[in-house]
Amino acid sequence: MDRNDILKAEELRALIATSRQAVAFTGAGLSTASGIPDFRSPGGLWSRNRPIAFDAFVGSAEMRREAWRRKFVMDDATRGAEPNAAHRAIARLVADGVIALVVTQNIDDLHRRSGIPEDRLVELHGNGTYATCLSCGLRHELDDIRRTFEATGDPPPCRTCGGLLKSATVSFGQAMPQAAMRAAERAAAEADLFLAFGSSLVVYPAAGLPLVAKRAGATLAIANREPTDLDPWADLVLRCDLVDLLQPFDPEVSTASASALREDRLD
Repeated sequence: MDRNDILKAEELRALIATSRQAVAFTGAGLSTASGIPDFRSPGGLWSRNRPIAFDAFVGSAEMRREAWRRKFVMDDATRGAEPNAAHRAIARLVADGVIALVVTQNIDDLHRRSGIPEDRLVELHGNGTYATCLSCGLRHELDDIRRTFEATGDPPPCRTCGGLLKSATVSFGQAMPQAAMRAAERAAAEADLFLAFGSSLVVYPAAGLPLVAKRAGATLAIANREPTDLDPWADLVLRCDLVDLLQPFDPEVSTASASALREDRLD
């Protein structure tokens, strides 16, 4: 980071240390340091494969086979992914009571694996570590689906109702989980600090959450490698590596809690 970035990073850390109710909103940029590619950048997932829309998945056995083929290829490529320093730092801030809720667009399960409790985490776009039946909602484990897929070339039907099985993620054209969206909007409206980390802020309605917070009076900070359309509304914009930015809060690096930093600033 150059000097300007360092000063902005210090400003952000001060905002975090003095916040009473922050919300962290995270996107694919948070997980790239864990070896998980993002979607929109050159070389990202969508530059190689056009996403399969929900209607296409439901309406075509061929598209379902292709979706599951891609899913298992991606799982193999990211099997060793672990939470990075940015994930651990956010989990630490949740544990310290600084971040009230983490709202993520990511489907990689790394926030949960970093130690964030389920009641402090909203996965707006679902979770890619299991599947659900589109008819009855029953959870299915991916290993079971993969065994059938590799043996027959087709995914199995739901073992209870015979319905279509799909990775428990939100595809283009698929309805957002309304309960999760309401929880995220409520938290954004109640936050005093809204932190957007690693999101391009182009996928709506999720990308509207920073404006919900800003209009309710929160300080808005955006940290992303590339510019976003919401940068003009932000109080602080950073272009830096998220691991470098958040590492001071990583419990594997620093023993100082955010609560201690807050007390130091209030003394």
